[in-house]
Amino acid sequence: WLFSAFSFYKLLCFNILIGICGYVIFAVGIYLKMTKDGNQLTNFAHAGVDLMIAIGTIIMVLGFLGCYGAYRESSCMLLIFFILLLLTFILLLLIFILRLAAGILGALSEKTVNDWVKKRLQDFTPLTKQPESVKQDLEALQAKLKCCGIINGPGDWEKPPPSCYCRGTDTTDCKSGIQNTVRSGGPAPCSTKIIDLMQQNMQVVLGISFAIAPILVSCW
Repeated sequence: WLFSAFSFYKLLCFNILIGICGYVIFAVGIYLKMTKDGNQLTNFAHAGVDLMIAIGTIIMVLGFLGCYGAYRESSCMLLIFFILLLLTFILLLLIFILRLAAGILGALSEKTVNDWVKKRLQDFTPLTKQPESVKQDLEALQAKLKCCGIINGPGDWEKPPPSCYCRGTDTTDCKSGIQNTVRSGGPAPCSTKIIDLMQQNMQVVLGISFAIAPILVSCW
């Protein structure tokens, strides 16, 4: 009886912990989604946020099934729980393997990501044929990320806006370092900044997801 009671409370605690982890991942994903600026040029860079919300939802459902199954002592519910737990663990393992493969391939994977991002951004060029909303989004992005143009730098603009100008003499993001001027060595194109943003989002998703992996394993 004591062993059965211990197993019950152990399983219950594990599932409560899993549910809490799922809620945290879900809440962080919702927060990141709500704080998006709605910029047309960076919407696809937040794809990892949707993945985080999906993972959080799945883990919350797992926690609920496990707790309910343990409380009701339902073998059917617990069987569904362990099957879903196994599938979730396999999914995380596949993501880890893909991430590891990307790290091994290194330059090749980086080039693939760069090409994919640039291909998506090509849809917004030439700027002269884009609606005013796209131009406004790009100007906002330039001011925020200290970049200029989409792919070809200032050359993407017929007449570069003030957000492309060098500010002060800081040469970190504007090599010319000449205030209120646009030079060929000026701010980098926004495509490079968007790639950095996308990679940062994926790092957050992967970091949180793999933080709960030991908990999933311990349930076995």
